[in-house]
Amino acid sequence: MFLFQLPEDVLFLVLSYLDPRSLCRLSQACKRSYMFISRDAVWRKIAKDIINSGLTRQGIDLCPSIPLKDRVRVSHNWIHGVCRKEVLLKWKINLLPWIQLDCDVLYLSQAANISAYHLRAEGGKLKNNRVALFSGHQEDVCRFTLTDTHLISAGGDGKIIVHDRGSDYSVEYYGHNQEVNCIDCKGGVIVSGSRDKTAKIWALSPDRFGKCLHTIPTYDRVWSVAISPSLCNFVTGTACCENFAPLRIWDTERCHLVSCLGTEFRRGAGVLDIAYESPFQLLTCGYDTFIRYWDLRVCSRKCVMEWEEPHDSALYCIKTDKNHMIASGSSYYGVVRLWDKRQTRCLQMFQLAPATSSPVYSLCFNTTHLYAALASVLYSLDFRTAASQSWK
Repeated sequence: MFLFQLPEDVLFLVLSYLDPRSLCRLSQACKRSYMFISRDAVWRKIAKDIINSGLTRQGIDLCPSIPLKDRVRVSHNWIHGVCRKEVLLKWKINLLPWIQLDCDVLYLSQAANISAYHLRAEGGKLKNNRVALFSGHQEDVCRFTLTDTHLISAGGDGKIIVHDRGSDYSVEYYGHNQEVNCIDCKGGVIVSGSRDKTAKIWALSPDRFGKCLHTIPTYDRVWSVAISPSLCNFVTGTACCENFAPLRIWDTERCHLVSCLGTEFRRGAGVLDIAYESPFQLLTCGYDTFIRYWDLRVCSRKCVMEWEEPHDSALYCIKTDKNHMIASGSSYYGVVRLWDKRQTRCLQMFQLAPATSSPVYSLCFNTTHLYAALASVLYSLDFRTAASQSWK
């Protein structure tokens, strides 16, 4: 009996025992095998077990428009470090840039402005002219975040500005006495953290624009904030220069302290970035060179896993594919590292700049590209190159 005359459910079971290389070779046998093996259902099990395939741990597909077979091929390039490095933008003075990726639009903060650029579909490069400019701050933009309809920026002038992404309309929020270092927004709630040792909760609804709902004294400078996907609580990451835990979870409605994460932080081990993966799982990084993985269902006093930056560099930023991969940006030599959470050692390392004082301030990625912003240059790593040897 010809293999592809078997019932589909039996055929899916047989193909589930094959690795990517064997599947590709079998797909070359005939047109019918090629068409059947190109189905996403054949590749779903493999895609869920590799890094940055666009499938989350819960099985949600973040990139349904790209065939899973193609994403598995590109994932092998991520694993083996096969990519092409390109400079997308340069500027003359050193800045503290922040970047966010939303579908095919890349947002980049430079000094007091935020620019939006369309990415070219064929190569992930920026189109020549920016498509939008968001301004209004008198000092540098420290951070910004995106929602479906708004861009919300936090600046060194102590202001928070809510920009309408579809028009020129914007609203300024006042409340912090010093620079606003961090900002996050989910479910119509904005949380900001400042050097003035407070975190504030704001409303994004039109009838309460600019109104501060709560002020939480943190008694330490706030470097990072993140709202839980459940919207019930949020986390603040502070400088760890006072006698308070640098990672604290707060109730969003009542603003009560829910829990402190960790007990063994060294003085000065400030938390610079926080990334939620689920309502119970989050990643943190900072000055003490560690990436820490917390599972609130297990224990809040100790992280369940941690990875140390091999060159003892502070970690300025992290991003996760919400499955197995973490990308981190370090404070020296423009180093970007890829980590597989199932391993203890770094998976891949990319040195983007030769100068010692070249931190990676911000990074973001999709299934094919990684973008990293340094003090004076924006880099792109394109992983859509020829397949690595393990794939052939």
